[in-house]
Amino acid sequence: MIQVLNLYKTYRAGDVDVHALQGANLEVSKGEFVSVVGASGSGKSTLFNILGALTPPTSGIVRIDGKDLKDLSNADRAKLRKDTVGFVFQKYNLLPTLNAEDNIRIVQFIANGRMQFSSEFQEILNILGIADRMKHKPRALSGGQQQRVAIARALVNRPAILLADEPTGNLDSQNSTAVLKLLADLNQQFGQTILMITHDQVAASFARRSIHMRDGQIL
Repeated sequence: MIQVLNLYKTYRAGDVDVHALQGANLEVSKGEFVSVVGASGSGKSTLFNILGALTPPTSGIVRIDGKDLKDLSNADRAKLRKDTVGFVFQKYNLLPTLNAEDNIRIVQFIANGRMQFSSEFQEILNILGIADRMKHKPRALSGGQQQRVAIARALVNRPAILLADEPTGNLDSQNSTAVLKLLADLNQQFGQTILMITHDQVAASFARRSIHMRDGQIL
């Protein structure tokens, strides 16, 4: 599902070159739940930005669901983000003027012009425990509920891969555990491929496999 070969990414910050990735290699199979652990500055977020076709690498090969990212046009990259990769961020990024249901439906509409939940997605809402919160706006939801809405939004178009960047970073321990268990359930019940950034070893333990990053390399 994900193949990364000899990946490099260098940023220019003023007069200094920042080597964010330095020869990273990674393979993730379909249906895996993998945690990516590392300190701040280890290259985790840069790796995710490249996997999500948000930024190009300096060099190296990245294949997502069989597609080589270097061969994709800007339109193809946008389609990849809409159809193949779902994002969950530490900050929920919900639109405050829309209720939970519309925050999800707008992503569905942008991708394919439809605004109807399938029976399978209704089951996902039940697993996430937010089926009865769809008419509530973000201000009426707890942090844990907002993150669950953000997860549902990332899954509504049935992406092959879910990229979760510190999804429990803004949550207390109780809500963190609940969200991590939900991600594990989505992986086990639906075979959802999940790649999750975390700095927390406890959070990492919910994944089936953990990889560690340091100085732009995967150890």
